[in-house]
Amino acid sequence: MTAPAHDGYDAVIIGGGHNGLVAAAYLARAGRSVLVLERLGHTGGAAVSASTFAGVDARLSRYSYLVSLLPRKIVEELGIDFRVRARAVSSYTPVQRGGAPTGLLVGGGEARTRASFARLTGSDREYDAWRRFYAMTARVAGAVFPTLTRPLPTRAALRELIDDETAWRALFEEPIGVSIERSFDDDLVRGLVLTDALIGTFAHAHDPSLRQNRCFLYHVVGGGTGDWNVPVGGMGALTGALAGAARRAGAEIVTGHEAVRVETDGRAAEVTYRTSSDEGTVAARHVLVGASPHTLAALLGGEPPAPAEGSQLKVNMVLTRLPRLRDRDVDPREAFAGTFHIAEGYEQLGTAYAQAAAGESPAAPPSEIYCHSLTDPSVLGPEPARAGHHTLTLFGLHTPARLFTGDHDRRRETLLGAVLAQLDAHLAEPLTDCLARDEEGRPCIEAKSPLDLERELGLPGGHIFHGDLSFPYAGEGAGRWGVETAHPNVLLCGAGAVRGGGVSGVPGHNAAMAVLGR
Repeated sequence: MTAPAHDGYDAVIIGGGHNGLVAAAYLARAGRSVLVLERLGHTGGAAVSASTFAGVDARLSRYSYLVSLLPRKIVEELGIDFRVRARAVSSYTPVQRGGAPTGLLVGGGEARTRASFARLTGSDREYDAWRRFYAMTARVAGAVFPTLTRPLPTRAALRELIDDETAWRALFEEPIGVSIERSFDDDLVRGLVLTDALIGTFAHAHDPSLRQNRCFLYHVVGGGTGDWNVPVGGMGALTGALAGAARRAGAEIVTGHEAVRVETDGRAAEVTYRTSSDEGTVAARHVLVGASPHTLAALLGGEPPAPAEGSQLKVNMVLTRLPRLRDRDVDPREAFAGTFHIAEGYEQLGTAYAQAAAGESPAAPPSEIYCHSLTDPSVLGPEPARAGHHTLTLFGLHTPARLFTGDHDRRRETLLGAVLAQLDAHLAEPLTDCLARDEEGRPCIEAKSPLDLERELGLPGGHIFHGDLSFPYAGEGAGRWGVETAHPNVLLCGAGAVRGGGVSGVPGHNAAMAVLGR
């Protein structure tokens, strides 16, 4: 922990997550004096890699997992060494049909995917509908993604750019459930499509707020293709490279410094910070805040609105081997290579939402699993790699923060047990039999509730997007870049900005462009 070098900067950035680091690198490269204040003892925020289990040489992307929304433009302009790898299979979804285990494998080529749809549904109809539906989202992605690092388009301008009234209605105007039910008949296929609308978002298919549509849109536009890729070296490789780029450009980054107050007259600002031993103040022409709008309101001395409610259970694991499947037609290495969907049929998702909305833990909690080590073995050390170990990360849906109030640890462990039971129903052996052990002999598995994320990462309500996502066009008061606040020299540069959410760097880029007047 090092104190700031001086007491005046062109820009003070609150938060050393990936967006704050992107903003710092751009501003420093433009010749501005920049200070990054990070509350934790390290940079990276939620985009970190961690050796989670004592004595086990494996680096897990502990909080955020995959990359889709990060524009190549940012990587190239900042000159960082960061790569991603495509997964061999997009997804596998197991199910019981006719009393026998089967499933849907998406990936491995068109013929393989078509055959898997036919095996599940008995015809080519659902596969043809699948291709039409995702051809539509691909057209939207190709139009929308390049706009994310430009000044905000108006709603009318974005609609004209997309130039597809059917797609506009399906994604921007009517609940996504309408389009899903119109396009598909099979319950499992419907559920598989809907999951992209529910990641970290507590909603149902026909929610009139359309928060599920906004979430869906962000999950299908990434890279202009909608592909979700594995970061080589883990998520920490990205934030490590960004921190290095910012420092090389001249930005100053101090950890263990928590910003506690921002005062501004619109032209100049002061940021008060606290460390473990003292308190200090630095002056700035601009303040960029990588924290949530809720936290920003508190920093400015206002009454923060009620935080949005996070809705996810994050589970990290290391296995000695991949478990065998009940579905003998699919190799576990293929099944776990993409996104492994559990209890995510359309009706199951609706039931789980209704139960959670009533304050009850879902009887069949839906979730999905990612095995990064199949795509990027470098996250494993030499010994576990030779032994055939693998990392698994699980993301649980419809687990809002309200389910964990009271006896938090017991509720979290009970829900974890229910999630693993849903997975075990599709395995030929219990997952717990495959878990590696740490140096104390404990199984290598940890679970994080929204309240854990609030405590560890400072996410109000544990919401991974800092609040409900927004449509990527200018709404009332959005400003030119979607990062502006009521104070001209205070900007949001985190996930709570318009076009925030996910590991993208977009809000950091846009806040820097707003400062630079580009």
